[in-house]
Amino acid sequence: MTLRLIKNAPAAIGVLDLQGGVHEHLDHLERLGIAHKKVKQEADFTDLAGLIIPGGESSCIAKLLNIFGIKKTILNAHRRGMKIWGTCAGAILLAKKVINETPCLGLIDMEIERNSFGSQLDSFVNEALIPAVAGEPIPLTFIRAPKITRVGKDVHILLKIDDYIAAAENENILVTVFHPELTGCLALHRYFALKCGLQPASNKQDCIDRHWESSSWTRLARIN
Repeated sequence: MTLRLIKNAPAAIGVLDLQGGVHEHLDHLERLGIAHKKVKQEADFTDLAGLIIPGGESSCIAKLLNIFGIKKTILNAHRRGMKIWGTCAGAILLAKKVINETPCLGLIDMEIERNSFGSQLDSFVNEALIPAVAGEPIPLTFIRAPKITRVGKDVHILLKIDDYIAAAENENILVTVFHPELTGCLALHRYFALKCGLQPASNKQDCIDRHWESSSWTRLARIN
């Protein structure tokens, strides 16, 4: 497929390649026909329209940001207009306030609590309608998920479930406490691409890629 770009937009979305679900996100971007690449060092940020910080272990990723010396690079790129999407651990890293912990990047005015549902054994799946993202319910996968407990006035709530916020955004930041990359749903990756000023090459608006399998991402791990 040929990538179509909105005028003057940089060409690619990067996935932070330090720890966590990197290849799963790359697989979804590839299915949408969006140019994508792994990001690990300062030079990798050239011409990025957006950056995905994947789920994983937030304290581990925070330490690696300092070890690899790219925390400041991310902040500078964001100031220049790069959009950022944090999933699960990524959302924790982007929050201005983390309950009982020191925040990391602090780029979206919200409060978040780590491991709010309990241990790994308390992971679960669900589905919900997010009207701004898709016209039909999308699958949600929660793995040792955090809860967003409060957002500032400049933050728009995309999805609230019971007493917590599961997805939110401001002008430049998108956060989800669940893992869209672990399902066949492309809706949120399409939504983020459009937020970045990129037009997916595929005109299909279906939420679910019927050719996706839970092991689809492994081909990218073998290649890279």
